[in-house]
Amino acid sequence: MSQGNGGTVTHVPGEFVHRADPADIIPTGWTQLRENRFSVSASWPASHPFFSPVAGDRHDPVLVAETIRQVTMLVAHAELGVPADDQFVMWNLSYRVDADALAVDGRASDVTIDVVVSDVKSSGNRLRNLRTTMVLTCEGRLLGTGGAVTSCTSAPAYRRIRGERMAALGRPVPLIPGVAPHLVGREDSKDVVLAPGTRPGQWQLRINTDHATLFRRPNDHVPGMLLLEAARQAATMALGSGAYLPEVMDVAFARYAELDSPCWIEAEIAPTSDPAVTTVRVEGRQDDRSVFSCTLTSPSPSPSPSPSTSPSTSPARDLAVAGGGLDSRLAG
Repeated sequence: MSQGNGGTVTHVPGEFVHRADPADIIPTGWTQLRENRFSVSASWPASHPFFSPVAGDRHDPVLVAETIRQVTMLVAHAELGVPADDQFVMWNLSYRVDADALAVDGRASDVTIDVVVSDVKSSGNRLRNLRTTMVLTCEGRLLGTGGAVTSCTSAPAYRRIRGERMAALGRPVPLIPGVAPHLVGREDSKDVVLAPGTRPGQWQLRINTDHATLFRRPNDHVPGMLLLEAARQAATMALGSGAYLPEVMDVAFARYAELDSPCWIEAEIAPTSDPAVTTVRVEGRQDDRSVFSCTLTSPSPSPSPSPSTSPSTSPARDLAVAGGGLDSRLAG
């Protein structure tokens, strides 16, 4: 389905965002503004079985990452000719958000995403790689910025690449005991994706193939969104904070995480020259090889705001500067 001629589509098919449950489909429509620029409307739910508010009054920042993922696939399928059965690999995904702008008032938030597609590479008539850069706003207020670097693989090529690993498609994985939900900012044990490790700062990835959101369909490898949630939960454990809200996330994926081998999640608080922020580095390792690495940054805990805080250390101001740079890029 294509909107064509700069029109707007107000229904997003689930196959365009690889989601079957309508409650999990975030984009609600899209418009092509010019050849490489699009405007996508989206709805962030006030409540959701998995993307529930953090600390009771803020949209989950990982919802920003899921929005970037879905919007990238929507544009690729709907406007760039990528077949619905192609496989996507997001090699990099990042966002920066204003935590105050994520406030939830009990209603769904109508979000607008301005998207630029660049670094497009094709082979024959098939799209192979693209970069998406996004600015997210709500009622004119800047929520955040972000983007992704993605590659597309045809279904036959994917089956050749994965080979015997395709036998794992849909195969149940034994569910190991997880850590206590409150330690990772969750209320339900089904949403816990970490199990105790063998030493401090290390956990084993907990894979629940029956999870309706993280395993939206049978898969032959660990979904990237599960790894992002593992990074957030590991950072929560490292900081000892039950309601962790990472304002900045930058993740790079190196290879597929397989279902039949333990994946170890390691986290450490990184030194920083800015006392106003705290950064946690998280890495996933499997069979002695890195699967992904992620940095998450949030404001440092402080008993009270200092009136002498310089504007240059304000996360909101930094976001506005970053957003301004991206707005200039999108306007070009």
